[in-house]
Amino acid sequence: MTHFSSPHALRYPSWLRWCTAALWLSVPLGVPLGVAHAQPTKATAPAVAQAAAPAATLLPAQSSLGFAITQMGVPVQGSFRKFDASVNFDPAQPATGRIALVVDVGSATLGSREADAEMPKPVWFHAAQFPQARFQSTAIRALGGGRFEVVGKLSIKGASREVVAPVALTQTGTGAALITVASGTLSIPRLAFKVGEAEWADTSLVADAVQIRFSLALRGVPNL
Repeated sequence: MTHFSSPHALRYPSWLRWCTAALWLSVPLGVPLGVAHAQPTKATAPAVAQAAAPAATLLPAQSSLGFAITQMGVPVQGSFRKFDASVNFDPAQPATGRIALVVDVGSATLGSREADAEMPKPVWFHAAQFPQARFQSTAIRALGGGRFEVVGKLSIKGASREVVAPVALTQTGTGAALITVASGTLSIPRLAFKVGEAEWADTSLVADAVQIRFSLALRGVPNL
């Protein structure tokens, strides 16, 4: 398995090696993390079973998906440049909703060419064998005030576990110009998905908790 102590590993300053450990899924709320706009992933989003809720369309140029980790006590932020979503959702009937997200893990970036080249390797995302991370909702519950709780299965690098994501909806425009933004933040343990193995499993170097931040702009969601 490739890791930084290998004689074939790319050599660069230790601070950049630590920065490389900032591998994580995930999605900033637009401006705060300053990530690039999403590009549709080449992979097709997982099929969603037919539901009563209307289908919505993701607006990639207005959406973002990023991650934040802590390495040696210092926050490090990154993003995924390619992802897609399949959304069927009616705020008035959240239980009928279905949400699926597929992420091209090879599109992860920390803004450094050297660090970005490390992330697809086996010790991190192992993109050659597991090119996509996926989320599929199993239940959606209204919390009031445009807030919802989305429960689903998150799959990364061959490992899956249930996660609960708080989601807030905001809307602008009217009629055909109505745009809904679904945003939220959740924490997941990277080691449960084997992201950062060998010496990078040391949580004194890179914390286990990873903050995933997302902002998904959608057209076709009914009025709140």
